[in-house]
Formats: sequence, structure tokens, C-alpha cells
Amino acid sequence: MNEITEYLTEEHEHCDSLFAAAENAVGEGDWALAGERFAAFQDDTLRHFEHEEAVLFPEFEACTGMAAGPTMVMRDEHVQMCDAMEGMATALAGRDARAYLGLSETLLMLMRQHNLKEEQILYPMADRALPDGAALVARMAAA
Repeated sequence: MNEITEYLTEEHEHCDSLFAAAENAVGEGDWALAGERFAAFQDDTLRHFEHEEAVLFPEFEACTGMAAGPTMVMRDEHVQMCDAMEGMATALAGRDARAYLGLSETLLMLMRQHNLKEEQILYPMADRALPDGAALVARMAAA
């Protein structure tokens, strides 16, 4: 089964839809709606990172012994994405559509590359390596 891949890919798709909704609201100049949508995107993205960093990555590292491998790269990329989100939040607070949309473009590129690596490499590796993907998914869902 591919429980881990399916669950976390669905989280990616959910966050992607929130990201697009926030960007659309900024493009339309609806700052109140943009703030709501961006907050939802940021909250759910940070929750997704927490699922990975607090549950998946430690289990994967313990099972495979690969602490300096793909999970280290993913953590570094999470930091880069968080930095971009902080800049976007600042631009949003200042109602600076140009800055927001510029950072949004950067974040979109980072997310696409990051998600592809996770969905095509890390998650399938985790599904193969971890003995009970369903239990792990349940722990992430409860976190």
C-alpha cells in the first residue's frame, strides 16, 4: 500500500489550492480575502511540515539509518519555504501586491520542486521502508 504517499500528496494538493486562492485574491486587490486565504495556506503548510518533521522523518531515519539523506534536504527546503512565506506575510500586511506576487512566484517554484522530490522519491521510499504506513498516517492525522 501507499498510505504515506497518498496522505501526504493529498496534503500537498490541499495546500496548493489554498496558495492559488491567496494569490488570486492578491491579484484582485481583495486584501481582506487575501489575508484569510494566505493565513489558511500558511497554517496548513506549517502543519504539513510538522507532520513530516515530527512524525514521518524521525520514523524514516530510525528505520533506514539515513539521517543525513533525503530528510535533511527536505528540512532545509522547509526553512527556505518558511522564509518565503514570512516575506509574503510582510508584503500582505503592507498591501504590496508586487512584492507578494514576486515572492509567490519564488515559493511556487520551491514548492513544485520540493513536492516532486517528496512524492516521487521520499514518500515511496517511506512506504516501502516503514512497516505500518497506516499507523503512521493515523499519527500524522492526529497531530
